[in-house]
Amino acid sequence: MEQTLVIIKPDAVNRALVGEVIKRFENKGLQIKAMKMHMLQPYALKDHYAHLKEKGFFEELVKYMSSIPSILMVLKGKEAIKVVRTMVGPTQGRDALPGTIRGDYSVSNQSNVVHASENKKAAKAEIERLFSKEEIFDYRKMNFDWIYSKDEKYIEKGGK
Repeated sequence: MEQTLVIIKPDAVNRALVGEVIKRFENKGLQIKAMKMHMLQPYALKDHYAHLKEKGFFEELVKYMSSIPSILMVLKGKEAIKVVRTMVGPTQGRDALPGTIRGDYSVSNQSNVVHASENKKAAKAEIERLFSKEEIFDYRKMNFDWIYSKDEKYIEKGGK
């Protein structure tokens, strides 16, 4: 099982899309291990988006992401990073296919509803940056037995 970070961005919070986005991840079968509303600070965002610091939109992105609170989540599931990124769609909302979160709710590059970790290394760093260990909960998700087949080897602490 894999963990990933999702940030439901200020535009989604402001547009009352939080429930819709969370519902999609839950309906897919992903487990919410942590979730909080948080006002992201510019210093944390500059670290989080350091790979974009040379881009012309960087300062605008930091300002936007620190404008109102975001919803931060740690999601867990088999190949969670790939699953979440597929559900989210491409960064540019106009390029995202209908049925993806961005395809259904975004026409923008910046105001594109969600952030999703791009790989295992990024997910680990982002989760550690935004959540303390005490904020992440391990619990047995009972319907994992119905979501994953036995040959997918759902084995973990408390699992079968």
